[in-house]
Amino acid sequence: PDALPHVDAPHAPPGSRVFSLADLTAFDGADSAKPLYIAVAGVVYDVSGSRALYAPGTKYGIFAGRDASKALAISSLKEEDCVPVDDPASLTPEQAKTLEKWVGFFSSKYDVVGTVAK
Repeated sequence: PDALPHVDAPHAPPGSRVFSLADLTAFDGADSAKPLYIAVAGVVYDVSGSRALYAPGTKYGIFAGRDASKALAISSLKEEDCVPVDDPASLTPEQAKTLEKWVGFFSSKYDVVGTVAK
């Protein structure tokens, strides 16, 4: 959330996990015994309840186990765009607004399980 001051992302609950981007890849849905996580604007959400949408091989499967911030902001389904937004100034005002809408969507639908390490 600090990297994107214009995006009002929820804060992780006390005691929640801090994930590196490498840690996050273990929760990409490839192992059905593990939860499925997606990070948006530095916050990690448990999207396991929507495995049919985010599992490997599905339309939105590229987001799982990654920080999908840039891809969501620019409305991309390209794997190479599934990266954090390190510099908020790199987003246009429209892209920042789009990302903010996605933060609202994920925070209203999924539980926060942690944050992405800075």
